[in-house]
Parts: sequence; C-alpha cells; structure tokens
Amino acid sequence: MTPTEPLYIGILFLTGAFTGVISGLLGVGGGFIMFPVQYWLLQETGLHPDLAIRIALGTSLFVILLNAINVTLKYQRKQAVLWKQATLMGIFGSAASFGGAAVASYLSAAVLSTTFGIVVILGALKTYTTPAVKEKEEISSNKLSYIFAGILIGFFSGLLGIGGGVIGIPIMLIFLRFDMLKAVGTSAAVIIFTSFGGSLGYIVNGWGQPELPPYSLGYINLLNWVLLAVPGSLAARRGADIAHIINPEYLKHLFVLLMVYVGLEMIGII
Repeated sequence: MTPTEPLYIGILFLTGAFTGVISGLLGVGGGFIMFPVQYWLLQETGLHPDLAIRIALGTSLFVILLNAINVTLKYQRKQAVLWKQATLMGIFGSAASFGGAAVASYLSAAVLSTTFGIVVILGALKTYTTPAVKEKEEISSNKLSYIFAGILIGFFSGLLGIGGGVIGIPIMLIFLRFDMLKAVGTSAAVIIFTSFGGSLGYIVNGWGQPELPPYSLGYINLLNWVLLAVPGSLAARRGADIAHIINPEYLKHLFVLLMVYVGLEMIGII
C-alpha cells in the first residue's frame, strides 16, 4: 500500500471524521484512535515499526492541536471551560509534553505500544468508578495539584501521542473533583497546550532523520495530517453539540468502553 492509494486516503479520512466526533463528544484529543490506525497504515507502506510508531505519534498530536481548539471554543460557549485551571495545567503540561516526545524518540515500538495500552486501560477503570455528576463537591483549589496534574498529563501526552484527555479526564474527575461536563471542556483546553508542546518535540527530535516518508516535518507527516485534520476539525464541533444533550453518565460509559478497547488492542490482547 502507498500513501496515494484510494484505500489509504479513505481510511485516514474516515478515521479523521470519527476522531473529530469523539473529540468533541468526550473532550479528548483522539490520539488513542488516530495513532493505532496510522501505525498500522504506515507499516503497510513498508516503514520500520520503530519509525512508523514515532510518525504516528507525532502526526496524531499535530491533528489533536486543531481538534482541541475547535472543541474548546464550543465548550466555552457553554461555560464548561475553567480557564484558570486549564492554563495552569497547560503551561506545565506543554513543557512536560515536549520532554515526553523526546523520551519517545528513544523507545522501541513494542515498549511504546504496550505502555500506551496500559495507561489507557488504567484511566478507563478509574473513570468508570467515578460519578459523572458531582453536584455538592467543590473543585480542588490546590495549585500544586494542578501543576502536578499538568506535568503528568503533558508527559504522557508527548510520550504516547495523545492530547492527554484519556489521562486528564480521570484526574479531573477523581482528584480535582470536576463534574463530567467541566472535565471534558477543561480537558480540551489543556490539550491545546500539551499537543503544541508535544508536536514541537516530535518535529525537533525527528528533524533530519533518515528514511522519513515524503511530506514529513520531523516525525510529523503532513499528508496524513491533512487527511485526518480536515474532516476531524469539521466533525469535532458536531461532537461537542451532541455532548450537551446526552446524559453525562452515558457519556462516561462511552468514554470508558472506547478506552478499554483501544488499550487492549495496543497491548496485543485483541
């Protein structure tokens, strides 16, 4: 398979559209969907798994940046973005995401995919046991908690090519005491910071690497980016609209099921 074949283009286009809906619906970047698909497709073009996985991670983060901006704007209109908290987490998360991308440049495909799967599944299990709606609890006011959360979200964002929502939303629900809707909206805002830092890290660490496919900017492939980002950015706004008319508990269950499936797939169980 080559990147110019209709099948390759079609798979990425549909993946981008689906990711956009999920991004808007759940406040996640969607890297846990885009990354496995790209990883498989890039290997089908003949790329070595270690190179394919880094390009899949870097390109996913760059797509996530655009999706996150669109989703955040939608949630802001519903007053579901807590900007003070998002900015604090985002600043520290951006720096940590750059560092995570640097670490990923030295790890093998097997280590990265297994780590990805384990982190996603743990996040899913924690999210499942946390109520989606918290009417009587006030969110945390501890600044150190937000700094630590930002660093944790950012590092895994850069390391695993995800915006950080699959880690950030469980943290916000469980430790920072957000309700589901504010966790989704604020997560999208944090993802703007983390995906920017991580994308920059993949560009810098991949710059001048041998055997990169055409249209590559470091470990970011611009052809894949266009095929994923264009339908994704359009679909993300629709997903955000849907999120505001769905029961938050149903939203949480959808999030958990999707995380578990992708996690098991990356570990190799499915």
